[in-house]
Amino acid sequence: MNKRSLWISAAAALAVAGALAGCGGTTYFAGRSLPPSKLTNRVLIAVQNPSAFTKGALTLVDAFYDIRSGPKGTPAGFSISGYSGALPITIQNMPEQQLGAVYGSGDGSFSIINYAKENVGQNQTGFSGLSSSIFVTRNQSFTFAANQQAHVLTVLDHTTGSDIPLSLPGVYRVSVNPGGSIALAFVQNSNYMYYPVKLSAAQTVNYSGGSSTWPKAAVDCEPLNAPLWCLFQVQSPDQVDATGNYYGAPLNFDRPIKAVFSADGGTAYVLNCGPECGGNKASITSLPIGPMIFLIGQQSGTLPISRAFANAFLPIPGGASNALVDTTTMYVVGQQPQQVQGQTLFAGNLTIVNLSSYTAGNSIPISDGEPGATSRILEADDNTLWIAMSKCNLGVRAATGQPYGCLTMFNISSDTVTLIEPYIGDATGVAAVTGLHKIYTAEGGQVYIFSTTDGSAINNQFVTVTGTAYDVAYMDGLTDANNTAY
Repeated sequence: MNKRSLWISAAAALAVAGALAGCGGTTYFAGRSLPPSKLTNRVLIAVQNPSAFTKGALTLVDAFYDIRSGPKGTPAGFSISGYSGALPITIQNMPEQQLGAVYGSGDGSFSIINYAKENVGQNQTGFSGLSSSIFVTRNQSFTFAANQQAHVLTVLDHTTGSDIPLSLPGVYRVSVNPGGSIALAFVQNSNYMYYPVKLSAAQTVNYSGGSSTWPKAAVDCEPLNAPLWCLFQVQSPDQVDATGNYYGAPLNFDRPIKAVFSADGGTAYVLNCGPECGGNKASITSLPIGPMIFLIGQQSGTLPISRAFANAFLPIPGGASNALVDTTTMYVVGQQPQQVQGQTLFAGNLTIVNLSSYTAGNSIPISDGEPGATSRILEADDNTLWIAMSKCNLGVRAATGQPYGCLTMFNISSDTVTLIEPYIGDATGVAAVTGLHKIYTAEGGQVYIFSTTDGSAINNQFVTVTGTAYDVAYMDGLTDANNTAY
């Protein structure tokens, strides 16, 4: 479905929603249940320290009228009931499943939010301390967390009720594909990456004798006496070529930081952060996901495949630390080091990659940001792409007296930067309110609204929050693609 069709569908959905709400219906569109708030265009806001006695809250606002109360002022506000996490920092938005997953960095809580009931459906436990990166599969069968302080990748296998800590010193990022069949783990300041695999009963028996019985590519299998999961290195030393050389040399990984996935789900595009993360050259590397599927008996193909890396390696001079895939186009965001006033500072860039020809265009300057940090990137109405950065006040633009801000609006039709918003603080969240031609952002700890038609600011007086707004999500998005976290 093209973007125009999506906008028409969104407008139709809104009309149906209004009609149903007016006549007492219990659904609004796509079979979704009308929630207790009766709002059909909700933006969820993760708020830190909303009061002296509460470290976190999840607030709802009406994104149609841009108000935090009911249409007639009652009730005065809406929120997710039962939420008690501390310092919520990310919202994994899954509107198709009427779910969200909120991570609290203050206490390590991971809460599954029921959008239909507007309450906490489940608080997941079993993690090995705080998580620097965390995702749940959309079917809620598995959760993967990078517990950097504990040096483990934690797997919560909800199908068996087990939690498995897999040792991986320095692990700090994890990427999970939308289909929920592959998870990739990344280690800080490393040129290697890893993937977990759930073991069959026969493998559990075969690997139960300790590390000497594991495949050469395995870095850890747990529990040791009867392993259920193993963690494998992608650049496996399992095979050698005709000359006796291992395939496993990390020829074309350069500080890998994240993976995004092709529209058909068959390819993982690994983002090599390069100089932005202390490496040498930014690039993307294309990998087939078949060998790395973690589900029992569903792997296809073999690793290592490093001899194929040379054909799948694509330099991205502007930097590569985040990306978004739209059918055959990938938008890659990164920071490029520059020498300014005797010091190394970073300048933000957007690079457009044609996946059909596997070629990269020229780097387009956008908002600067913190090197290697988690930026946010999202498509919205009117053929716009929105990119949110942190620490843009420490980049090249600010140091050289240029206008700067942490939020960029990019026009996909003309491939031009339409607007870089003036600096109002770190841009830590962005949500596309599809069909209504607006986005919500969390910037400088507060909520802002912008028009997607021209980038102008929309009055945010009635959606501001008490406390620090850190992330936002459009709960009633058409698809799970309305998610800046993946």
